Amino acid sequence: MGGKKMKKKMMIITSLTLLIILSVPVLAQKATPESNAIAIDTVWTLIAAFLVFLMQAGFAMVETGFTRAKNAGNIMMKNLVDFAAGSIGYWAIGFGIMFGAGTAFFGTSGFFLSGGSPLTAEGLWQYAFWMFQVVFAATAATIVSGAMAGRTKFSGYITYSFIISAVIYPVVGHWIWGGGWLSTLNVPMIDFAGSTVVHSVGGWAGLAGAIILGPRIGKYVHGKSKAIRGHSLTLAALGVFLLWFGWFGFNPGSTTAGTDLTIATIAVTTNLAAAAGVLTSMFLSWKKYGKPDIGMSLNGALAGLVSITAGTANVSPLSAVIIGAIGGIIVVYAVEFIDKLLKIDDPVGAVAVHGVCGAWGTLAVGLFAQESFGGVNGLFFGGGFSQLISQAIGVVAVFLWTFGAAILMFKIIDLLMGLRASREDELKGLDLSEHGAEAYADFPISASTN
Repeated sequence: MGGKKMKKKMMIITSLTLLIILSVPVLAQKATPESNAIAIDTVWTLIAAFLVFLMQAGFAMVETGFTRAKNAGNIMMKNLVDFAAGSIGYWAIGFGIMFGAGTAFFGTSGFFLSGGSPLTAEGLWQYAFWMFQVVFAATAATIVSGAMAGRTKFSGYITYSFIISAVIYPVVGHWIWGGGWLSTLNVPMIDFAGSTVVHSVGGWAGLAGAIILGPRIGKYVHGKSKAIRGHSLTLAALGVFLLWFGWFGFNPGSTTAGTDLTIATIAVTTNLAAAAGVLTSMFLSWKKYGKPDIGMSLNGALAGLVSITAGTANVSPLSAVIIGAIGGIIVVYAVEFIDKLLKIDDPVGAVAVHGVCGAWGTLAVGLFAQESFGGVNGLFFGGGFSQLISQAIGVVAVFLWTFGAAILMFKIIDLLMGLRASREDELKGLDLSEHGAEAYADFPISASTN
């Protein structure tokens, strides 16, 4: 009996061995350099997309830390829902506008992610590419949450999240990345990973939202700005570290090609710009306020990252340090200008970090680009003004479209359903008034303007 079982096992092993041996030539015929490249690019792009998705947590932590404890749960919900609503909007409409074939201003095909066959490698690649693009769209949407924190009705925010991901952001993306008019200028505009496409869109939309909403209760007293301190610098710092980490998917991942070894230099320029932004904002705040300001230093890291995003593949490491350092200086003055002179209440400095530094980073390509890194030369490397002019045209055009469309959108939302929470709800805190919950249930939080 035992001998028969042993023979049966040997026959099974022999059959499996022969099957493997016979299948090797078949597998070898299927694997080609082209198919291997597609596989590598797909895996790399998906990994980068997952890193960028983690930035949602980073933005949530930064916004929560820089704002009041009584709104912490509401901020978590906003950052959750802008990705959820934005994903549906971008799948249904936005991707088709951004990458569809059509006029130079608006794409017109590919709605509901149509057009790709799941039966081919190229068709499957489209899904990886969409996954990478949707997390970018969500980043633009979630930036706005910080500028509108502490006084926005949740229903209005859901509506906004869908619209920006479905229409406002994709139009800009089409202009620059989808074959639109800014990519077909005599000297095409360069925005490698989205200083303007992603960050300035979020910043300018946030500016529009903050204007329509007005300041938080108690922010301006007798015409003077009053600091409303965030409840947790610990959470804010954690958020910045998560964002810095996620940016290594954001910038190097924008190659969408794991076989493109420039991902190494892009990672280096990304990191150096962030580091330089921290140092310059820290030393400037130290000089201005007498002590190295924690909030400004944290925003300095983000300012450096936003500033380098447009030109990360086109500049040298030394230029990246300069670009990031200037971004760290700009953000300090921009935060003060928006808060104290314009009297626009932006609780986390989103407009300064993403809007202003995004514009600076886009212009910086026209100054610091080097042919040996990205194929073109900027003004400082003998390229003349042509690239800088194209960059400036893009910055202005995107501001006019985004700010104008966002003002109209927020005004319509305000008229139809209301955008701002009531005074009573704002004082109570949006956790309780909007969600009937508390982020810190064991720690009573008073309803006040402090």
